[in-house]
Amino acid sequence: MILAPITAYVVLLTAASFVTPRQRNAVYEPATSFAILIPAHNEELLLGRLLDSLAALDYPSDLFDVFVVADNCSDGTASIARDLGALVWERADISLVGKGYALRWLMEKISNTSRKYDAFIIFDADSIVSTNFLRVMNDRLLSGSQVVQAFYSVANPSASAAAALRYIALALVHYVRPMGKRLFGGSAGLKGNGMCFSASVIEKHGWSAFTLAEDVEYHLRLVLSGMTVDFAPDAVVSAEMPGSLRNAKSQNLRWERGRLGMLREYLPCLLRSSVRTRNLAQFDAALELMIPPFSVPVALSGACLIGGMMLGSSLVTVVALILVAGQLLYVIAGLALVRAPWKTYLSLLHAPIYVAWKVWLYALALRGADQKWIRTSRV
Repeated sequence: MILAPITAYVVLLTAASFVTPRQRNAVYEPATSFAILIPAHNEELLLGRLLDSLAALDYPSDLFDVFVVADNCSDGTASIARDLGALVWERADISLVGKGYALRWLMEKISNTSRKYDAFIIFDADSIVSTNFLRVMNDRLLSGSQVVQAFYSVANPSASAAAALRYIALALVHYVRPMGKRLFGGSAGLKGNGMCFSASVIEKHGWSAFTLAEDVEYHLRLVLSGMTVDFAPDAVVSAEMPGSLRNAKSQNLRWERGRLGMLREYLPCLLRSSVRTRNLAQFDAALELMIPPFSVPVALSGACLIGGMMLGSSLVTVVALILVAGQLLYVIAGLALVRAPWKTYLSLLHAPIYVAWKVWLYALALRGADQKWIRTSRV
C-alpha cells in the first residue's frame, strides 16, 4: 500500500516542476558580499579545479572571499589553496572529525576577522560552479530569501554507467523535487553542496550539525524554526562522483545511515509541529524523511508486476503497471527538465543493476553499523 502514495507524491512534484518558472526573482546589481567556505580533507587532486572555477565567477572580486579549511590533511591541499589565492586555515583535530566540525571551526575563525559578510556559501572541494552562481544568489537574497540551495549535479556523468546513473538520481532528488516544491511553498532542502545562508541565519543558528547527514540535520532544524529553503535551479554546482559502484558504496551507505538517523530523531517532532502549526513545509519534510531511496519502491513495484503476471492476478498486474508507469514518468521527465545528454538515457539499461545495488545498501543501512566518516574514492 505504501507504494501508491510514494509514486503519487513524486508524480505530483514532477507535474508541479513543469509549471513552476525557472526564474521568479528580480535581477539586481551585485551588492551582496559572500564568504565562500570550502572544507577540504586531502583534496589536492581536485581542489584546484574548484578554485579556478571560482576565479572565473561573473561577480565583482571585491565582493567575495574564498576560505579553505584544510581539515586533518596529510597532503598538499593547504599549499595548493594558498597558491591559487584562497585564504587558508589548517585544522588538526582527530577527536572531532567530519565536515560539520570543520565548518563550525572555520565559521568561528571568519567571525574573528575584520571583514563582515552578508552571506555564506558552502562548496565541496571536488566541485565546479557555474559562472553565474553568485549573481543568482545575490538576486535570491535581495529578493528576500534567507537560505538558498543551488542545483547540485554530477560533473562526470560520462565517466561510467555508475556516474551516469548517479546523475539521473541527483536530477530527480536535487532538481525535480525542489522545483516542484516551489509551487506550493515547500522547502527545497539542503544538499550539502552549493548551500547559501544569509549572515543573519548563521548568526542565529551557527553550525551545530555533526551527524553523517549534517545537511539534512541542519535543514530540519531550520524548518522546525519556521524557515524554508529556496531553490535556485539556474545556479549549478557539479561534483565528481565515483566511477564504480564499489567506490560509491561508502558514500551512499553513509548518506542512507545518516538519513535513517534523522528519521528516528526528527520525524516525531516534525509531525507534531506540522499538525500543531499547520505548517506544510514541516509536513513535507516529514514525508521526505519517510520515503526510502527511489530504487526501493521501483524494485517492489517491479516485483509486484512480475508476481501478478506469474500468479495470473489481473488486479495486481494492473496496479503494478500503473505504479511502474508513474515511476518511469518521474525519471524521464526529470531527465527532460535538466536537459540531460542523450547518452545518459542509455545508462538506464544498467538501471536494474543499480536498483539492486541500492536496495542492498539500504538493507545494510537498516541494520546499522559503523558511524565513522570514510573518504570516498572517486576513481
